[in-house]
Amino acid sequence: MYTAFISHPDTLQHVMDADHPESPARISAIRDRLIASQLFDHLQIFDAPLATDEQLGRVHTPTYILHIHESAPKVGLVHLDPDTAMGPMTVTAALHAAGAVVLATDLVMTGKAPNAFCCIRPPGHHAGRANSAGFCIFNNVAVGVAHAMTKHDIQRAAIIDFDVHHGEGTEAIFRDNPNVMLCSTFQHPFYPGYGADSRSNRMINVPLPAGTDGKAFRAAVESEFAPALEQFKPQIIFISAGFDAHRDDPMASLKLIRDDYIWVTQFIMDIARRHANNRIVSTLEGGYDLVSLADSAAAHIRTLADL
Repeated sequence: MYTAFISHPDTLQHVMDADHPESPARISAIRDRLIASQLFDHLQIFDAPLATDEQLGRVHTPTYILHIHESAPKVGLVHLDPDTAMGPMTVTAALHAAGAVVLATDLVMTGKAPNAFCCIRPPGHHAGRANSAGFCIFNNVAVGVAHAMTKHDIQRAAIIDFDVHHGEGTEAIFRDNPNVMLCSTFQHPFYPGYGADSRSNRMINVPLPAGTDGKAFRAAVESEFAPALEQFKPQIIFISAGFDAHRDDPMASLKLIRDDYIWVTQFIMDIARRHANNRIVSTLEGGYDLVSLADSAAAHIRTLADL
């Protein structure tokens, strides 16, 4: 069985400001790299469905879901918050983004794919139960986790978030859920300015100072994530796969390189092999330098595909 690759053409139709770093070119860059490297030939390709209100409502309030639908402009842009705007096709793109993680979860849980990568936008990990934030509208990973628990009887799910920004939305949604563990590395102090002081036995928040390189990142993952995950024994692992901790990314100041993303993917696969029957659902979050994004994401997918 091949790794599932889930996306949708409508992800390209969500456009914020003309020069916004969270652009449709991010998706195109990843797909182009996969095609050029012939990796696309070794993946199962799926179009993402639209998430339903029922699926979204497991992690977002009905009022917020209705607000997003009613805020969609017919032309131009509407700002949901200082960082997040909606155009005419944004709601459709956001529904496909969340729906991609639902489909990925179904494929992995039913054994139709060993693991999956959701190449989607807008990203999700900053979105809370009733708010957008940081380019995010629906919390895609959270929707997937809730789906796994509701429809596939998962009792323990882990989320590993190596985006350069802390996923405060994901933490807020699952902070009080004893069945979910979040393991997150992030630059601190940095946007969103949260996570450094909210660690618990299931919220394994690991702030990293600007300039942190791959050696220190790997040491943090091994010392902080590994023992917590071994004790928790997740039945499925979700990844908030942000590639903006790369040294070439203009949005932050960590110093990871392609090999670090390969290493952390192998680390996650090893945990999944021992505890989760290899089940991994990975979802694109950040990454704004197109060259390093494409290179790192392709390396991540190639590793998941065991090629």
